[in-house]
Amino acid sequence: MDLTALICDDSMLARNQLKKSLPPNFDAEIVTASDGIQALEILNSQEIGLVFLDLTMPKLDGIGVLEAIHSAKMDCFVIVVSADIQPEMQKRVMELGALAFIQKPATSEKITAILQKYGLI
Repeated sequence: MDLTALICDDSMLARNQLKKSLPPNFDAEIVTASDGIQALEILNSQEIGLVFLDLTMPKLDGIGVLEAIHSAKMDCFVIVVSADIQPEMQKRVMELGALAFIQKPATSEKITAILQKYGLI
């Protein structure tokens, strides 16, 4: 599969944990961003098929990234991975086009189920 996935989280520990939680049969190149501005720079400079997106980040938060993806009609799937589990926030990210919302820490089982549901593995 020629898929590139972006993991965007301000915590290096969280980025690495998420990368390790990806199923072994997830055949994608993984790139990372430490904030929303960096994520948008990557999204505007290369083809990204899937974004794992944290919500609480410096410079530009996950909602800002989702709004930019939505307004630019970027062709990518977004899975939000966040500790912010308020129902209003979950509703907002889904309205902005996210495929799913996973509560941190993301487990391999949760990620695998979503990737299978949308045919990404």
